[in-house]
Amino acid sequence: MATRQGASLDRKKLMADPIMVTTIVVLIAFLTLFILYPLAILLVDSFITDTGLTFDVFKRIFKIPTFKTAITNTLKVGFLVGILSTAVGLLFAYVEVYVRSNKFMGGLFKIVSLLPVVSPPFVLSLSMIMLFGKAGIITRYLLGIFDNSVYGFWGITIVQSMTFFPVCYMMFRGLLKNIDPSLEEAARDMGASRSKVFTSVTLPLLLPGIGNAFLVTFIESIADFANPMIIGGSYDTLATTIYLQITGAYDKAGAAAMAVVLLCITLVMFAVQKYYLEAKSTATLTGKASRQRMLIEDKSVRIPLTILCSAMALFVIIMYICVPIGALFPTWGYKFFPFTTKWFKLIFTRYKGFKAFKDSFVLSVISAPITALLSMIISYLVVKRKFKGKGFIEAVSMLAMAVPGTVLGVGYIRGFAGGVFHTGFMQGLYGTGAILVIVFIVRSLPTGTRSGIAALRQIDKSIEESAYDMGANSMKVFTTVTLPLIKDSFLSGLVTAFVRSITAISAIILLVTPQFLLITVQINEFAEKGSYGLACAFATLLIVVTYTAVALMNLFIKHFGTSRKFKEEI
Repeated sequence: MATRQGASLDRKKLMADPIMVTTIVVLIAFLTLFILYPLAILLVDSFITDTGLTFDVFKRIFKIPTFKTAITNTLKVGFLVGILSTAVGLLFAYVEVYVRSNKFMGGLFKIVSLLPVVSPPFVLSLSMIMLFGKAGIITRYLLGIFDNSVYGFWGITIVQSMTFFPVCYMMFRGLLKNIDPSLEEAARDMGASRSKVFTSVTLPLLLPGIGNAFLVTFIESIADFANPMIIGGSYDTLATTIYLQITGAYDKAGAAAMAVVLLCITLVMFAVQKYYLEAKSTATLTGKASRQRMLIEDKSVRIPLTILCSAMALFVIIMYICVPIGALFPTWGYKFFPFTTKWFKLIFTRYKGFKAFKDSFVLSVISAPITALLSMIISYLVVKRKFKGKGFIEAVSMLAMAVPGTVLGVGYIRGFAGGVFHTGFMQGLYGTGAILVIVFIVRSLPTGTRSGIAALRQIDKSIEESAYDMGANSMKVFTTVTLPLIKDSFLSGLVTAFVRSITAISAIILLVTPQFLLITVQINEFAEKGSYGLACAFATLLIVVTYTAVALMNLFIKHFGTSRKFKEEI
């Protein structure tokens, strides 16, 4: 009874606040129009034709041999990348949390976890070609191998595994730190070996987390467009097949049906990961460790694991360093010395480099604060407010996490090229910078929302209720009370949104027009042509711009973020 009365009172307070009601209505309209509608139009285009409801489009695409091959190839790569990334990520996390190591190892791990964040998604593909291709430094000039090919299944698998394992490493590091060391020490006191403790105690506690990490990397792998496009060669995947179906075959209806197939795969995996494994993982590992863990110091364990992880981390770092070095080679594959800056000069004198960087930077700077603010508003509504549409807002805002960029791009083409439901309404949005900004916002929204929800759950509701009792409206409370308390989360969401926007490729490559030059599209174009010097020069400058922006934003967060005293209190 008391619960129903409380809910009724909350609804009355909400309806009496026009600013909050307007915010909710506008937010629902935005999420419906720019997330649900593009996905719905894909289904409409795939199932409904001039003759009515039909499966003819699906029947036609499944008769295309390359499409059936692409599905098989995508699943094979996804499963193997998921297994490899999970295994390597677990190894790195275990060594950091359980094995005594020096500061050098900690620094290596931090660099490895940061590099994929601030780099374009296809940098490692460029490095793999330059090091191990037919004209590669290692294969051709050091080992004398002239017929080696890195393109295809193994090229994609290795590159994606190196790109995505840091994500698993970050996930496992948090899980391992939350395991109470007394459980493992009790097994050791009873005579169990370290391997027995790991297999019988640690591993069972990690199983939900392992499944979670596998599915996250599996989804990332099958949704990846840039790496298969550059290093895939003739090895077709769903993401590249959809792209070529539009740009090569000019078959938008077929591409929409293919996008629906890819979307169904990712949504099933996302549902399992989100609603089963995440809940199970939370129930298994709760709270923090009761005391500090006794780190492994046995040389028989410490030395081999340290050497293995250091070697792998150094290899990944060398792969990233290879890109700026490759931008200094005079002619790739034939002449490496003396170093030259001609490729950097060419991108600004002949290939409109200034415009590419200006367009990418401006669009990312516009989208980042909007994304961060929207994320905090959604988080606030989900955590602090009770109303009927709350579940809808949370679910749809998180849905973009499960939608591959290529699928979203096709949805926006089908949804806005002829206007909403092909009526001409909002047709002017297509081909403009606004639609690119909207795509950036939609792609980054789930990350910022998750961060905001975690931060808001730490704030007692009595703080905001005091402001309401003193007569402040919802806008005043949010801007003067709530937002300052979650300032760190807002600013970190700002940084993340900027980085994800300026390094995005899969969702925008189908939407960008000659009016806008984006750096990632330029890199992809030159890499496809085999102009690796120009591609590396663009990629190097993009990494420098991104890393500089992240460093400046982090400096800003350090000086203007939440005070240390408040951090200690929460």
